[in-house]
Amino acid sequence: MLYSGKQKVHPGVRARDLPALMELYELNYIQLRRLLPDLDAVQDRSISRVNGALELYLTIRERSRYTTTLHLSYQFADEEGSFAAPDVVVRMYHDAQLAEVLSHGSKRGRCEYDRSRQCSSLNAKWKVNRFLQKWLGYCLRQGHGFSPAREQMSEAIQVVEDQQALSLES
Repeated sequence: MLYSGKQKVHPGVRARDLPALMELYELNYIQLRRLLPDLDAVQDRSISRVNGALELYLTIRERSRYTTTLHLSYQFADEEGSFAAPDVVVRMYHDAQLAEVLSHGSKRGRCEYDRSRQCSSLNAKWKVNRFLQKWLGYCLRQGHGFSPAREQMSEAIQVVEDQQALSLES
């Protein structure tokens, strides 16, 4: 029996070759569009809040006709202060319907992966984009999403909760 080298990692995605990487970029784009269904209407800085889950932070760094560059992270705090993690910068290519990780940082701003600063191997690109695919799936399963209506609802709930907390204190 001959080995084809095409291991299945995810339905429809082979492991660590260029066509598989392109499929991964497509999957990431699809998941980002599920997370951001109305990308043009989302504010440049938004927070997705879901009960029982970490708050997901979105910053849109650049918007153009064919691309959008965004930053996604959670915020953590420790004795040294707050920091973003996983700290992922993604570029969405709307015409090709692809999304690619541009950089992936770790705790305290140390950049583990930066497409522009190093000769990125296929394996390195695979790893960071596979991470994004898994993380986006996790965020979607938790119920995260960014849309103007959702943001307004979240702000209204926050106001009600604040008023309830004040009335309990008095």
